[in-house]
Amino acid sequence: MTRDVNEQTDFGFQRIAAGEKRARVGAVFDRVADRYDLMNDLMSLGLHRLWKRFAIDVARPRPGERILDVASGSGDLALALARRVKPGGAVWMCDVNFRMLSRGRDRLADEGELAPAVQCDGERLPFPEHAFDCVTVGFGLRNMTRKAAAIAEMTRCLKPGGRLVVLEFSKVWKPLEGAYDAYSFKVLPWLGERVAGDAAAYRYLAESIRMHPDQPTLAAMMTGAGLERVEYFNLAAGVVAVHRGYRL
Repeated sequence: MTRDVNEQTDFGFQRIAAGEKRARVGAVFDRVADRYDLMNDLMSLGLHRLWKRFAIDVARPRPGERILDVASGSGDLALALARRVKPGGAVWMCDVNFRMLSRGRDRLADEGELAPAVQCDGERLPFPEHAFDCVTVGFGLRNMTRKAAAIAEMTRCLKPGGRLVVLEFSKVWKPLEGAYDAYSFKVLPWLGERVAGDAAAYRYLAESIRMHPDQPTLAAMMTGAGLERVEYFNLAAGVVAVHRGYRL
């Protein structure tokens, strides 16, 4: 695939060369990896666990299925999926960031679940077409440089009739925007500084959410990638949404 060397993309509210984003996002996660799970609990008051549980229910994993968890991070989704595909199933983990992927792989191993872990870019997945019954991505799509390309790659890896499930921050209900902005741009960086020692990383988090496509736009992107019956479910007044589509 030929790429324009002058192509620009977002890194939070900044505009940067597209080729720089992977490294800059990687640096963010390298810095916060050790406190990532603790920060998730603090930032969401534990709600992220309920959001992930809902996404698992939407994904409908069944015994014997092969599932790919993209941007697997510390392994919350992968662990829950691995337990649901027994007996006879398998969950593959992949992430562009080695530190996060290692944490997730080790976490699953500590829980008695052995899942193949592959370091790779979500826009260039090293898996054959029709390899998986389901592909999930939780809170990872917004960090990818070319989101449409990543959705197309995940779709390519699905078997006919397979599901793509995207759990991601989204567009909050408009009457709550002021309060949500105040929390995002004041409280999150403050927490990041005191807990993870990195306010900038959590300022990027807040900015990246604002730059991510809203619910209808992401649904249209999934349809454009060849998925059908695309639908989405708003959680916490749209703070988070779960999108699902099926490969033709």
